[in-house]
Amino acid sequence: MNEVLDELLRELSWSPRMLARRLNRDFGAGTVAETAPYHWRDSGGVPRPPLPALVAHLLSSELGRLVTVNELWQRRAVDSPLVIAADAGMRQPWTRAGTLRAIDDWVVTGLLDRRTFLAISGAGLTSIPGDYLGAGKVAHEFARAATDSPLIEQIEQTIPLLQRLDDASGGGGHLEYVGAQFRSVALLVRQGGQPRSIETRLLSALSEIGQLAGWMAFDAGLHGPAQRYFLTALRAAHECGYKTMAAHIVADLAFQAATREQSSDAVALGESAAKIARRAPASVRASVHTRLAYGYAIAGDMPAFEQAHKSALDVLAEADRAEDPAWMYFLTPSHLDTQAGYALTHAGMLAADSGNASTGRALLREGEKLLRDGAYDSPLTTHAQRRALFEGAWLATAAAGRGNLEEACALGRTAVARTATVRSGRSLEVLGRLAARLRRSKRNEYVRDFLPSLEACLARTSAS
Repeated sequence: MNEVLDELLRELSWSPRMLARRLNRDFGAGTVAETAPYHWRDSGGVPRPPLPALVAHLLSSELGRLVTVNELWQRRAVDSPLVIAADAGMRQPWTRAGTLRAIDDWVVTGLLDRRTFLAISGAGLTSIPGDYLGAGKVAHEFARAATDSPLIEQIEQTIPLLQRLDDASGGGGHLEYVGAQFRSVALLVRQGGQPRSIETRLLSALSEIGQLAGWMAFDAGLHGPAQRYFLTALRAAHECGYKTMAAHIVADLAFQAATREQSSDAVALGESAAKIARRAPASVRASVHTRLAYGYAIAGDMPAFEQAHKSALDVLAEADRAEDPAWMYFLTPSHLDTQAGYALTHAGMLAADSGNASTGRALLREGEKLLRDGAYDSPLTTHAQRRALFEGAWLATAAAGRGNLEEACALGRTAVARTATVRSGRSLEVLGRLAARLRRSKRNEYVRDFLPSLEACLARTSAS
């Protein structure tokens, strides 16, 4: 018997089956059989790499303290030294030297980095915004100083075009290219020797590209690398006093946590983002509120969800859009409503799966209503295909959850068609939820006709 594993599971009030389910949720379906942890605990079995490292990482995150591979498996397991936490090497002082050391890692490893980064959670993640706030770098928001530098102008002019790549093709389409741009700017920062005004603008560009790369990695389903980009971008934003971008990055971390159904992390991060954004332009505050609302929805706190969503709409209605940062181009009342729509749908699925069918149906109904105002039915030739795929997948899932199988299959067909040009692991996860719902009704004529093509889509995109 593995007494160490048994004691840790008792501390978490987890069964071995719960451990397996959490491993499959965090690291992908099929990571481990649901019965395997019983063999580890009761018979002292030792899994093959990289499972020993994955189990140690998951338990460390949940317990809020380090559990090593050697401790957990009594030195009988093979460690995976290239499998490390997303914040490895990032716990630097919030100083210029600390920021440069964090940037160094990106410059030194380059594009041939073979490490696998695992997403962090719990206190290790939620304490980071507090560290940012406690560091107190500058009193004023970053403003671009005029400078005669064609290189800086070229970098800054490229960023909106990089964002359009994400809108059209999803995070998995061009992440490596955007990551290369991030490393190029990181190299310029690390080389040094520029006037302070140039370095400040380089740091601001690094924070914007890092946020974009983090978002694209998140959309691609690469949660560990996404956090690593976000954390580096947050340091760059701190160093140049870019509070607006810092709030946006922390809100992205909150959104990611909500997507991963880590409700306490999502709420804590969202509330921290709201503190950072207090003096930000209205559009940024609205975006932060809507990400916080998602966390409340996943936590099942519907009054707080409704208040946060209403606050987002109210703030945006009063906004002077001339004050918007260029990267907040996407935010509209429709975007706020559709984000609330898939937050409610996600919460409804969780409620239904936990046995609260009536609450689940009510949430799905409200979520579906809000999603109807989104981009789900935009033509396949329009630019923002990633958003259309994501919202359409959630809308189809909501319809399936409410038993409207004909509608769910019709919406699902359009969503599947968009996967021909969009690479979005986040959207595929939602399509996976749709497939799970439809499998329960295989005899239905609409499901019988559509499910094989959905399953083929999921298999094809998973393999690629």
